[in-house]
Amino acid sequence: MDDYRKTAIDENAGVTTQVTAGSRDYGADDETAINQAVGQGLHQIEAQKTHWYSYFTTKEFWIALAVGQLLALCQTATNTFSSFLAINGNSVPAFQSLFTYILLSIIYLSYALYSYGPRKWLGILWKDGWKYLILSFFDVEGNYFTVLAYRYTNQLSAQLINFWAIVVVVILSFLLLRVRYKLFQILGILVACGGMGILLGSDYIQGNNTREAEDLLKGDLFALVGATCYGLTNTFEEWLVSKRPMYEVLGFMGLFGMIIIGVQAAIFDRHSFQQATWNGSVGGWMTGFTLALCLFYSVVPLLLRIASAAFFNISLLTGNFWGTIIGIHVFGYAVHFLYPIAFVCIILGLVVYFLAGSMLGESKKPWLGENQEGGVVGIGTAKRKALNLAKKQGFAPGGATV
Repeated sequence: MDDYRKTAIDENAGVTTQVTAGSRDYGADDETAINQAVGQGLHQIEAQKTHWYSYFTTKEFWIALAVGQLLALCQTATNTFSSFLAINGNSVPAFQSLFTYILLSIIYLSYALYSYGPRKWLGILWKDGWKYLILSFFDVEGNYFTVLAYRYTNQLSAQLINFWAIVVVVILSFLLLRVRYKLFQILGILVACGGMGILLGSDYIQGNNTREAEDLLKGDLFALVGATCYGLTNTFEEWLVSKRPMYEVLGFMGLFGMIIIGVQAAIFDRHSFQQATWNGSVGGWMTGFTLALCLFYSVVPLLLRIASAAFFNISLLTGNFWGTIIGIHVFGYAVHFLYPIAFVCIILGLVVYFLAGSMLGESKKPWLGENQEGGVVGIGTAKRKALNLAKKQGFAPGGATV
């Protein structure tokens, strides 16, 4: 959870409101002083003498790497529970995701209402609700169309098309968020994608993903729509969590996602729901799916702050490796010798991505301004790191705690 309670600037009205930082309230003058302190902190961090490996010595790199693999494991867990449900005749993709959005609402929407108060929360809903509605729509449809694609096409085809999500993120970040990718970042993405290619190639050699598909063209189109929605969601969410508290973003995603997925479940899953088998095992798999996906949603904003939507997407490429490890023990899969090589290539791509980077990595977002004045002082942000340094060196406003 973020450590501050109020946002400093109302961008539309141009009015500065009070900021709670520790036990002291800050107005316009103090907010300017805080931004100046952040600027000095950022300058000192970026002025440090660096080597090509310097970012690897920071805790932020190892946190980003670990969080990326945690998310890949969460995704693998949701896929595993979905497989159990599908094998036992319970193909209700919209309905099984509904409980995740309900849980997100219970946790984060409740905290947002407590933190802001009902009146201020309603003001945010009125002013920014449309942004969260769009984010939730793309998120829900990404989940829905990806699951739907596997009903018509084979796994190999769907996984190849999922690479499109990385392309969408890179293009949108470049055009809309003014992100400028360095040579090593592009190389890292290519190396990681090459590792994924080896993984898919080994699946093809073994025949793991060559089952007959019901309608390849329809399935591939659904996979393409799902991957596009994922790319839009990841980029938009990175922009939002850099400017707003994580609990606010997740709370609104839970609220709007619950409404959208609920309507879809009532329309499209009604027939499947009536034919599904319901017992204790199904309840356990649904619970596991919900908890794993809720953890996934809860951790994603942290990685988007420390790193980026692009790093997040290439981190998820290792999910196929973790899925195979589970498949060996649960579904009796056999492992091809190329699997470990593929995993090493993907991890190597993640490392190459941060070669010759600054000590801030990707936590300094270009769309927030030179001193990150448009950003939130929250966990994982460059603004928080710079303000902490300013506090230690005594040039932050007295009493500011982050």
